[in-house]
Amino acid sequence: MAARILITTDYLHPGDTVDQLLREHGLEPVYSPSRGPRTLEERRRLFDGVSGVILASEPVTANMLASAGSLQVIARSGVGYDSIDLQAAAAQGIRVCNAPGTNHHSVAELTIGLIIMASRRLLEVTTAVRQGHWPREAGHELRGSILGIIGHGPSGRATASLGVALGMTVLVSTAHPDPADTAVQFTDLDTVIRRADYLSLHTRAGKSPGKLIDALRLQAMKPSAVLINTARGSLVDEQALAKALSDGTIAGAALDVLENEPLPVDSPLRGLDNLLITSHLAGQTAEARIRAGLAAARAVIDVLENREPAHPVDR
Repeated sequence: MAARILITTDYLHPGDTVDQLLREHGLEPVYSPSRGPRTLEERRRLFDGVSGVILASEPVTANMLASAGSLQVIARSGVGYDSIDLQAAAAQGIRVCNAPGTNHHSVAELTIGLIIMASRRLLEVTTAVRQGHWPREAGHELRGSILGIIGHGPSGRATASLGVALGMTVLVSTAHPDPADTAVQFTDLDTVIRRADYLSLHTRAGKSPGKLIDALRLQAMKPSAVLINTARGSLVDEQALAKALSDGTIAGAALDVLENEPLPVDSPLRGLDNLLITSHLAGQTAEARIRAGLAAARAVIDVLENREPAHPVDR
C-alpha cells in the first residue's frame, strides 16, 4: 500500500505538479484544505494514517501529534513554522521542514505595493471614486524617504533592494549584518524604529514573551510613519497598534498577517481608516506557489526515501 501524504495547503490540488511528483515516487496524496479553524475532533484526527504532511500555516500542536502514529515528516509550503510544536515533533521522531527561498520576491513586491498604497492613499482614493467623488489630495514620494527593515533574510534583502531602486534610504536591523551589502545601512533596532518613514517587518518571532512592536516602540516611531508587517502576526501588539492608529501616534499601518486569521469580528483593528489589511497573501503569487509546493513535496520525498531534506528546521 502506498504511503499517504496529507496536503492541507489550499492552493494545491489533485493533478497539479505536486500531486504528479508525489505519485511518481509511489506516494498517495490526500487532501484536506485549510480554510479556517478546524474543530477539536477534526484536528485530533487530521494526521490519522498519513506518513507525511504538506502543511499550510495552521497550527500543529502536541495533542494533534500524539495520535499521529505513522507520521514521519511535516513540510511547510512556506517559510514560517512558528505554529508547529517542534519539541513535540522531535519527541516522536517527526522531521519538520520548510520552503525558504521560494516566495521572497513575492513578499518584497507586496511590501512595496503596500507602502505605495499607504504613501499615495490609494485605498481612500479608489473608494471615494467608486462612491462618486473625485479626491485630489497630495500623497508622498518614496524617493528620499527612509525605509526601515527589521530582519535581513531573503524577503528582507529583496525588499531592501527594491527600496534602494526606488531611491529610498534603507536602514536595516539584524543580528547578522552583511558587510558586503553596501547599498543599505546596518544599525540597531531602536535607530531603525525611530528614523523610519516606513517600518517593514521581515523577521521571525523572538523567544521572549513580549511583542516586537509594542506600545513603547509604536510611541518611538515618527508620527508620520507607517508600519508594514508581511512576516508574522505575532510580532505586533494589535491592541497597542489599534490605539496608536486611533490616537495618531503613527500615521498608518499595512498588515498582511494577523495574530488570529481570518480577522475576528471583534478585532480592535476593524474600522480604522488608516489601516490596510490583506489576507496573508504576500507569498501567494502563482510562481511562488509552484516553487513552494514543489519544495515541500521534495522534502517529504527525501525524508521518506531516507535522505536528508534540503531545509530542515528541526536540527
